[in-house]
Amino acid sequence: MRRANRIFTAAVFVFLYVPMFVLILSSFNAGRDLAVFEGFTLIQYAELFRDEDLLRLLLNSAIVAVLSSLIATALGTMAAIGIHNMRGKLRSLVMTMTNIPMTNPDIVTGVSLALLFTFIGGLLKTRNVMGFVTLLIAHVTFNLPYVILSVLPKLRQMDSDLEEAALDLGCTPVQAFFKVVIHEIMPGIISGGLMAFTMSLDDFVISYFVYGPRFVTLPVEIYTFTKKPLHPKVYALFTVMFLAILLVMVLMNVLQARDDRRRKAGRSH
Repeated sequence: MRRANRIFTAAVFVFLYVPMFVLILSSFNAGRDLAVFEGFTLIQYAELFRDEDLLRLLLNSAIVAVLSSLIATALGTMAAIGIHNMRGKLRSLVMTMTNIPMTNPDIVTGVSLALLFTFIGGLLKTRNVMGFVTLLIAHVTFNLPYVILSVLPKLRQMDSDLEEAALDLGCTPVQAFFKVVIHEIMPGIISGGLMAFTMSLDDFVISYFVYGPRFVTLPVEIYTFTKKPLHPKVYALFTVMFLAILLVMVLMNVLQARDDRRRKAGRSH
């Protein structure tokens, strides 16, 4: 049974990561045929960084990802603290509502937001409602649950006596929050922010329904590229994005492991 589990696990990893390795290998291929490796080259990366249109689209995606993750992290942290202080059925109801955006299909969320923005545009009597603002609001909306669910466990793990001790020593509630609570839950805040950034950077489905022609993100524009043979420099772009997101995920795991070691060391003392 154990051997069968190992084989199944290995098969899953092969299925997940072999396509990525093929993509990375293709970005260094001197030829255009994916089935034939004609030689190692970096020319695709040189062409990528000379392509102003692709870099502009990548910058648009980065701007939305950074802003939406920062806003979602701030709002999600405040929401998590509020939920943590709730009790009984109200807390269960709010947590259920928090989980709905994560389980809801992206296409349903995208269409719903598009209808909402169109309705608001009708009230404002404008046809050009879709753009950077609607894209940012949509990304903040679907990022919020990830931040909340990253911060809540840290709030549960925090020793409530620490905050009470700070209040007894003369801190105001605001001072106790910034000097004690924030310090204790910071790993969860950082993890939630990094998760929000990665979710926003590569989102396509929701972005497709709420973007405007004046501000287009990279995943939405790449969708139009797939209707014709892709240029190898796009493989280089995918590789750069994959490595960037991989770096962020590794950083999240390192921060989580460091926080776990710190907490275990604190309990031993």
